[in-house]
Amino acid sequence: MEKKYWVPALEKANDVLQMISVQPSKLRLIDLSNLLGINKSSMFSLLNTMETLEWVVRETEGTYSLGSKLGFIGNAFFKQFSLIDRFRKEAAVTKHTIQETIQLAKLEQHEVLYLAKEEMPSPVRLASEPGMKLPAHVTALGKAMLASLDNSTVMQLFPQEELEPCPTAHTINQRSELLTQLEIVRVDGYAFDLQEAVMGFCCVAAPVHDAQGKAIAAISCSMFQHEWEQKRELAQREICALAARLSQSTS
Repeated sequence: MEKKYWVPALEKANDVLQMISVQPSKLRLIDLSNLLGINKSSMFSLLNTMETLEWVVRETEGTYSLGSKLGFIGNAFFKQFSLIDRFRKEAAVTKHTIQETIQLAKLEQHEVLYLAKEEMPSPVRLASEPGMKLPAHVTALGKAMLASLDNSTVMQLFPQEELEPCPTAHTINQRSELLTQLEIVRVDGYAFDLQEAVMGFCCVAAPVHDAQGKAIAAISCSMFQHEWEQKRELAQREICALAARLSQSTS
């Protein structure tokens, strides 16, 4: 592995955590120092910092065990995958109610990262696949998640008034217009994409919240524009209900 931009202190901290994980509550500072070949003063600084960060806990006998913060981070790691699993289970039912494909995504800076989708058979396949990214402002998914942020944060993500080149004639191209739409999304609790990402397709999306109320993802349903008028209310109702169920399961 190339170590051109390597941080040695982080590597040492990782080695310490690995060693403690193998022998919890058994190793003292001097033991870790000898086992890892790190001098005692450096080891003291590492352990003191990690203890303050709650990465490790110093026991009464002077030995160390892993701290609660690592448990929180580990739980968050596995939760992101369990969300996908829960999405697949729940969306597999909802897609048959709406008779349309349902997608799951999360926000990464000013873009939407697609995580999963439950697909209905169709002669036209949605271009968005897990791992694909699109500008957040052109999608209902992106607007549903951007609405959970305050305007100052949104403006940091989109520092220019002119937004990225528009994929269609209906796409928002001004930041001020985006901010206006986000105010509506905050009130309604869901967002629309009316032929803004792809001509001929409309979409509704709703955010998925964690136990603290933070939008950690969003789900959406896309369909042909000519079906939109017939299914709009059904799709809106079912997507909001699905988002609510997924939000409850993350708390």
